[in-house]
Amino acid sequence: MKPFSYTRAESVGDAVAALMANPQAQLLAGGTNLIDLIKYDVAEPEAVIDINRLPLKEIVELPDGGLRIGALVSNSAVAYDPRVKQHFPLLSSAILAGASPQLRNAATTGGNLLQRTRCYYFYDPASPCNKRDPGSGCPAIGGLNRIHAILGASDACIAVHPSDMCVALAALDATVEVEGPDGAREIGFADFHRLPGDAPDRDNTLGRGEIVTGVRLEANHFAGHHTYLKLRDRLSYAFALVSVAAAVQVADGRFVELRVALGGVAHKPWRDPLAEAEFAGAPAGEEIFIRLADRLLAGAEGRGHNDFKIPLAHRAIVRALRQAVSGHPQDQTVKAIQ
Repeated sequence: MKPFSYTRAESVGDAVAALMANPQAQLLAGGTNLIDLIKYDVAEPEAVIDINRLPLKEIVELPDGGLRIGALVSNSAVAYDPRVKQHFPLLSSAILAGASPQLRNAATTGGNLLQRTRCYYFYDPASPCNKRDPGSGCPAIGGLNRIHAILGASDACIAVHPSDMCVALAALDATVEVEGPDGAREIGFADFHRLPGDAPDRDNTLGRGEIVTGVRLEANHFAGHHTYLKLRDRLSYAFALVSVAAAVQVADGRFVELRVALGGVAHKPWRDPLAEAEFAGAPAGEEIFIRLADRLLAGAEGRGHNDFKIPLAHRAIVRALRQAVSGHPQDQTVKAIQ
């Protein structure tokens, strides 16, 4: 491990100033991703800035019935909060489908958003990787790519985003609150994470010196009709091969509103609001489930080892919509591929 300096920020302003002072600085919250990156020599920060003393550890009710979740609230605290379970159960379900209890106790809301994308080659400094070293190449293209992207990939990168929580936040249309050298601003969740394009080393749209301070959820009508379906290789502690967060509002057998976000298939949680709007008002039945799955996966491309993800994702979307409409969400104790 290469030496680095360590400081504790006493305010958001302190953290922003420290980031601005050293472009090679990294923030430390729960550390569940950063420590791994340092141990694997993927991340080599010159400075580590501990932000655990910042006042960002509360879940606050908003006047409209929504919630603001501070960036340092642990994943476990979010998942088990009575207000989240009552009004945003999709989020609770997605978090509980991820990692292990020990990791959820340490991992934070802001850190979950900032996880680095999932790829064998990215985590192997002996391999070239455009995310670690732009321009060095992407050995996953033509290599071992079973877990890699089928949507939104580029010739520079086919890695996928690893988060479960973020898939639910995408479906819930969350807003990310950030603060930086130019003050505070808000980023719609769809605009927070990036597709790789020709700059795969950039996972998100944060500017230099900006940090996530919280996530805001607006009130919705999805509490009774939602599901988080996660398909993976084993029952626990495995990343999604494909996951689906579905949230619907149904009246008289028809969709009033529907949201579907996919995980494990792209460099960011994948959602198509135009497709969702197109099927609003349609009968909430099997034919529409299949047509929406067709639409969401239009343009999906396998790279050999991950070709199976396309039919798997199609079946998962249909199954998730069936669960959400029926009001019987996925039991998170049964989530492995049989």
